[in-house]
Amino acid sequence: MSIYKKIEIEIESLSQKKRKDRSSKERVRLLQLKLYLKAKQEKEYKFYILYDKIFLDYILEESYRRCKSKGGSAGIDGRTYSEIEATGRTGFLYGIKEELRKRSYKPQAVRRVWIDKENGGKRPLGIPTIRDRVVQQACKLLMEPIWESDFDNSSYGFRPKRSAEGAIREIHRELREGKHTVLDADLSKYFDTIPHDKLLIAIKERIVDPRILDLIKLWLKAPIVEADGKYSGGKKSTQGTPQGGVISPLLANIYMNLLDRIVNKEGGYFNNQGIQMIRYADDFILMGKQITKESLIRLKVYLDRMGLILNTEKTKLVKAKEAPFDFLGFQIRHDDSVFYKGSKFWHIKPKPKSCQKIRQNINRTLKRIGNYNAESVVKTLNPLIRGWMNYYRIEKVSRTQVAFRDLDCYLQIRLTRYYNRKSQRKSSLYGKQAFKILVEEYGLIKPYKTSGVRPVKANR
Repeated sequence: MSIYKKIEIEIESLSQKKRKDRSSKERVRLLQLKLYLKAKQEKEYKFYILYDKIFLDYILEESYRRCKSKGGSAGIDGRTYSEIEATGRTGFLYGIKEELRKRSYKPQAVRRVWIDKENGGKRPLGIPTIRDRVVQQACKLLMEPIWESDFDNSSYGFRPKRSAEGAIREIHRELREGKHTVLDADLSKYFDTIPHDKLLIAIKERIVDPRILDLIKLWLKAPIVEADGKYSGGKKSTQGTPQGGVISPLLANIYMNLLDRIVNKEGGYFNNQGIQMIRYADDFILMGKQITKESLIRLKVYLDRMGLILNTEKTKLVKAKEAPFDFLGFQIRHDDSVFYKGSKFWHIKPKPKSCQKIRQNINRTLKRIGNYNAESVVKTLNPLIRGWMNYYRIEKVSRTQVAFRDLDCYLQIRLTRYYNRKSQRKSSLYGKQAFKILVEEYGLIKPYKTSGVRPVKANR
């Protein structure tokens, strides 16, 4: 069944309900399907009127629901979801609606915090106010289906029904087809260097409603407040979209889609060279049976035109059969088979830093919940363990046995130490096999199980 037919069937199903009987989520879905279908069927179509939909009640209600479901800290105004609910969500959304309708809406400054990176550095994260998050989400609800019709299939980051798993599966498939030369690319501060003028030109390929474009300009030029109270950015800013904004990942994908189209264009230079680009947000690799110096020069030229900088120190060309490479937290290498002498296989596993990171996360969590009872400890740890395991478990692609076994051993040692250190207030697990009891009696996830010959699937 074609994608058009599937969409038409879903539209018909949703349309059968009376408007008053449709939930906000269903009404948003119906609108998005119609926008996507229009954009998919008419590749040159430009959307001139979208703004009048951004402040519809059901759009704002669904936007608020999605923002709240993701939680997040308060912005510069200090307002939290709890406070908004206490003082009246309806009034809060009505105020936003009137500001948008009268076109008096102005975003507040973005609060910046710094979070740790795996390499020991810091990454900036912008936190808009909840009010601004809701408006950005409303805008995203309208823009995303239009651009989803245009995005390349090899783009996997921050897109509906796409994930890192798809990118890793495609890498595995390309390796098995003989594309063993890999350019592991790294862009320097991508989100901070996106040129505003060129980004807006890219957006105008599809969306030319000046009121929507004005909103995007306001967000791009919203001032940033550091922890010490110093302001940066503002009206004079000409580049960058703060990481952390609801709409920032979509804008970043729209801009990088320019490169996707160039590299993966059928009949284009890179395509004729047998080179494939696989991307997750600003992380991307090129894969081919060979990648010539001319191809690298062309790539750099295109990035220069886009105003982006390739980090030459971190970008490297790898012969995957000879040396491993990392992508999206996975390490990919060509290893000898344990089960078949003389044969090799593509060993895709969690990279060592990723394994260290989950252990550190568990350690920090246990220190934070020092006085929790056994049920609460399990309830707190299980989402961490499950999320990490589900990310790295890719059926018939990734090999997680060793990483899961190591995590299993770490939990056994760490939980025993956790309970034995409670000498002042001994719990029922003091001096016992805490990990085993938590697994068998309280439902703690056990990362590694084995039949004695091969590992078996762990609980999800």
